[in-house]
Amino acid sequence: MKNKWTALSLVFVVITTTVVAQKNLVEGTLTYDIEIRNAAEKNAKGSAASLVVYLKGLNSRTDMVSNLGSEKTIYDAKTGTAAILKEYSGQKLMITLTKDNWVEKNKKAQGLKFTDQVEKKQLLNYQCTKAIATLNDGSILTVYYTKDVVIQNKEYDPLFKNLAGVPLQYQVETGKLTLIYTINKIDQAIVPQAKFELPKAGYRVITYDENKQGKKA
Repeated sequence: MKNKWTALSLVFVVITTTVVAQKNLVEGTLTYDIEIRNAAEKNAKGSAASLVVYLKGLNSRTDMVSNLGSEKTIYDAKTGTAAILKEYSGQKLMITLTKDNWVEKNKKAQGLKFTDQVEKKQLLNYQCTKAIATLNDGSILTVYYTKDVVIQNKEYDPLFKNLAGVPLQYQVETGKLTLIYTINKIDQAIVPQAKFELPKAGYRVITYDENKQGKKA
């Protein structure tokens, strides 16, 4: 009986240690450095950009900034609605999305299935596993993720809804460009609610459907 209780105690210690080591991210930010490579310029060094993901409950926001301008996406997982704020060449545009628009915009990420690979990598002192998924448009998504960080809002990015952890490095192919996102910082500081509020002035506002029609014209 003594040996039985000793064994159970050891199991409890292992489980407790695992839970304590895990970072539970209900609110905070993920900051990524982005390397942008152009397939047409094989020997050229990729240009740089950055991505900051803000998380607060069911609210999320991503800010992508490059030398060309910035693009912010604010998403409410409770309502399924979103807005994209673009600032390029001095022009400021807000694109509003309904729940159906959001689903349509992210249709290439629907039903993604990740397959773990044998490769491992250490990022920010987290042990990461390599995984690969094929998007619905045929492009390949390569990810290094960790299970040591848990994001409560799995809807924050449709690409990673079915990923068994948090991506600390990932590679996305878009046209002739390859974007490589590498984690720079994970911060659990409080995120102001104002980060998820839409600006009331300064932007030309159009709907997602109007933006699509404009691209066809």
